[in-house]
Amino acid sequence: METGTAAHDDAAREPVWTGLPPGLLKMRRLLLVVWLGLLTVVLGALLNLFAGPAWAAFALLPLALIVWGWVLLGRNWRSWRYAERADDLLISRGVLWHHETIVPYGRMQLVEVTSGPVERHFGLASVQLHTAAAATDATIPGLVPAEAERLRDRLTELGEARSAGL
Repeated sequence: METGTAAHDDAAREPVWTGLPPGLLKMRRLLLVVWLGLLTVVLGALLNLFAGPAWAAFALLPLALIVWGWVLLGRNWRSWRYAERADDLLISRGVLWHHETIVPYGRMQLVEVTSGPVERHFGLASVQLHTAAAATDATIPGLVPAEAERLRDRLTELGEARSAGL
């Protein structure tokens, strides 16, 4: 039987997970609709021109992919989360293939914030963590720039403090 203190200690050790902001999902869904919508129009025009109007109906297939992709993007977005613990950073992602990456602060060599033109348009940035082992490099996509910069500064500070003790 657990005592009240032991149960409280277990709860205190549980990581506090942070999900990704909804802007990333909005950006990815918009890109899905734009690209597959464009493919539908171009494919429909080409099929109509070269094969006839009956064949142009096959151009509607990418629209089915939009519906399927919309659902999958939502599931994928909900699967991404990260947690800052005392000695390391946890990154969890994936629906079918679940990946959990643990990056000890003392192993971090470089923490960078990146934002491409599409991400900047949506007010998003990514945090990329580099370690000595290439296999443990990790990325947290789609953060609000202020949170990405806060996380970069905190991880850099913790990384310097942990590596100084080596």
